[in-house]
Amino acid sequence: MPTGLTALAKALAPHGVLRAGINLSNILLVSSRGPSGEPRGVAPDMARALAASLSLPLELVPYNNPGLLADAAPRDEWDVGLIGAEPERARTIAFTAPYVEIEATYLVPAGSPLQSIAEVDQPGRRIAVSARSAYDLWLSANLKHAALERTDEPGLDRSLALFRSGGHDALAGLRPWLRSTAAAALAGSRVLDGQFTAVQQSIGTPRHRADGGVGLFLERFIEEAKASGQVQTLLETHGVADKLTVAA
Repeated sequence: MPTGLTALAKALAPHGVLRAGINLSNILLVSSRGPSGEPRGVAPDMARALAASLSLPLELVPYNNPGLLADAAPRDEWDVGLIGAEPERARTIAFTAPYVEIEATYLVPAGSPLQSIAEVDQPGRRIAVSARSAYDLWLSANLKHAALERTDEPGLDRSLALFRSGGHDALAGLRPWLRSTAAAALAGSRVLDGQFTAVQQSIGTPRHRADGGVGLFLERFIEEAKASGQVQTLLETHGVADKLTVAA
């Protein structure tokens, strides 16, 4: 390994193995499991490529939801985290530019008069959402009139159950999940066109690790992975090319 990469490897992974935090709840980026239950998909393969670029062994550190992964940033549980970039998380995590984007929108129940994203954010509207998801954090900062009702714990299934309990005008979520899972469970429901935000999936590192060239190296890794077609190839390999977009 060249001297420069050796120094970067030590700075980024001082334990001698690249520990990559993986959000198991993102079924587009962790789309299957291996024989021993290990996560497989675009995110684990991005972590594997990063480790290979530094000639480091890889350890996947799974978390059941992104909030738990983000909470672990100051606790030295992982060296890089593959997670949606978001301003609140950026207080403790230094993010690269995104490698893929996922549209976030609303599902509305059968018979709803709502036809557009803008109509949802009106006085008296109630939106069900998975607590501490990237789009929940975005909505918390940007909604002007509608009320958010969060699940007790993070979870897509929990947000669907909350929505089905009744009285909500919309269910917030990632478009592919809303179309495939939520809509199938709710006869007559509709997914609104457009998006209120796009969740930008990035590689993050704890802020105290981002100095000494580490942040620049991670940025270059992401840009090269996109420019070379590596990210697009991973989307196709894992069967999610119609659900995710390589970030500009």
